[in-house]
Amino acid sequence: MTASLTSHQSPQGSFGQDHRALQRAGLRPLVPARPPLHLVETEGQLQIHTASFRGSFSNVLSQAVRSAGLGSRVVIAQFLKGGVRQGPEGEVQLCGRLSWLRPDVAACVSEPDQLDTAAAVDAIWQICSQHLRSGEVDQLVLDEVGLAVALGYISEDDVLSSLQQRSTALDVIITGPSIPPSVMAMADQVTQLRRGF
Repeated sequence: MTASLTSHQSPQGSFGQDHRALQRAGLRPLVPARPPLHLVETEGQLQIHTASFRGSFSNVLSQAVRSAGLGSRVVIAQFLKGGVRQGPEGEVQLCGRLSWLRPDVAACVSEPDQLDTAAAVDAIWQICSQHLRSGEVDQLVLDEVGLAVALGYISEDDVLSSLQQRSTALDVIITGPSIPPSVMAMADQVTQLRRGF
């Protein structure tokens, strides 16, 4: 003789019978009501990758290229990298969705008050400020914006104001040294790179 530990009634049928019995008795079943689903808006993050040295940009660059390759609209702005006479009119397009901006200056900037540098850096900042507010892009990389502030090419108040008014879905990644403490306080994530010497 074989014994079976399974019920001959289907579990669904048993549940239905129990539910009907509770209804006939005027009782409600103890099944918790599901809360309604709430759809949330995409919320961008402010990430900071900082180091005491210049050139901490390569891992962020690869992340930006990957995002553009996956369909995101990405802008990379390098405020103090020059030497290619690029400027806003010479914006480079990569991966179909990545725009790369550099100021129209003869060499990389490392000193304050260099001839024609202020206007060239400001031209790049104005484009970035517009992107921050408009929501036209998904990711904006601001390379060495902190150093541009420290050298006096961009106003810290302008940077703070633009970051506070940024589109809610926009991811902003700030890289480089000399990030102002007021900007650091706004960040969702701060990564400090250190040399391993």
